Amino acid sequence: MRIPPYYRKPTWQHFFAGMAIGGIICWFIFLYIFGEWQEDYSKQIKTQQSQIMDLKKEKTIWQDEFKKLNKESRDKLTVQSIYIKITNKEKYHLDSLSVFEMEDKVKEDIGMMMAKDIDTVNNSRELIKKIIENRTIQMNDKRYNLKVTEMTIYTTLSIEIEISIAN
Repeated sequence: MRIPPYYRKPTWQHFFAGMAIGGIICWFIFLYIFGEWQEDYSKQIKTQQSQIMDLKKEKTIWQDEFKKLNKESRDKLTVQSIYIKITNKEKYHLDSLSVFEMEDKVKEDIGMMMAKDIDTVNNSRELIKKIIENRTIQMNDKRYNLKVTEMTIYTTLSIEIEISIAN
């Protein structure tokens, strides 16, 4: 098999030369466009990386601030309700109305602790104890002294009281 004699005809030589030169020009155009695209993409990647780093820093700042605010709000919790319980009511055969009235009177005495922050209530727990224990309550023609046995301070101020007959 032999190669056709196209090298003798100038039109074919111009055609092949044009194809070679066109291929080279197309290759350079392709390299230029591809290079520009790669440069744009690398710039975009760099800006996105810097934005990601900035957002991560901002996120950590917000998280730290949020933790700090949570800690402060936890420190500043307030008393929402007061719960009083008389533990030895069976000993003196008190009816539920009398017990309720006693508990209500104690709640009125320490009602000023409502909506106070827990730190303030904790610092004044001895005052609360004295207020309750210095109170004598008259119920059913008998006088009763109160004694605090347990006090729990959180959003609910929970106090357990024992009663005794006053002399």
